[in-house]
Amino acid sequence: MTGSDTSGAGATGAPDAPDAPVRLLIADDDEVTRSGLRTLLAARPGIAVVGEAADGFEAVEQVRLLRPDVVLMDVRMPRCNGIEATRQLLSESADPPKVVVITTFENDGYVTAALSAGASGFVLKRLPVQQIAEAVRVVAAGEAVLFPAALRRMVAARPLGSAEALPKAALTGREEEVLRLMATGLPNPEIAEMLTVSPETVKTHVGHVLTKLGAQNRTHAVVIAYESGLVVPGFAG
Repeated sequence: MTGSDTSGAGATGAPDAPDAPVRLLIADDDEVTRSGLRTLLAARPGIAVVGEAADGFEAVEQVRLLRPDVVLMDVRMPRCNGIEATRQLLSESADPPKVVVITTFENDGYVTAALSAGASGFVLKRLPVQQIAEAVRVVAAGEAVLFPAALRRMVAARPLGSAEALPKAALTGREEEVLRLMATGLPNPEIAEMLTVSPETVKTHVGHVLTKLGAQNRTHAVVIAYESGLVVPGFAG
């Protein structure tokens, strides 16, 4: 992804649209926003919008009924916000959908909480629809959508909340190195090139990092890296 708010994005680029489109659920309490996103995203290749929800409770119910691949989740919603809905979705199913947070402000404190709850990334509502669609496809393919510059700013504004996570995890030196590179938004092939190892080796290290940190995904691991102080705002690799 590109643009002034997404410099350094860590998505590897959207894969070619699969034969089966990504099944997408849109959760937003604003009906106009929700309807507009549905119309625009349904017109993009590789995406089938299968439903909508006006709050977190409805999002959880619709996921149970419709089994989407990805939920585009607003965070500030009545009754049940996107953070709680994300936690519930990721804890109650062995095969939960991917969650992409969609928000108006990149420094929204709710976003880091949603990422810590297991969301795979976030996008800004003001982005062009093709970039939001790309994020949906990338996350559905198993990648994370990271915006390192914006993530650094968000975490820098929060008190350290996971300072003990890394010491308890006992990461090896190489695992810490891989985590730092993950925090810059680099995908596995580029990390492998920088470390002069195979992508399979990097994948193994990433798996160990996630397990040791108890992280839902690589985005959550990066949040922990910033909040623990392993990576500090301004770090660029």
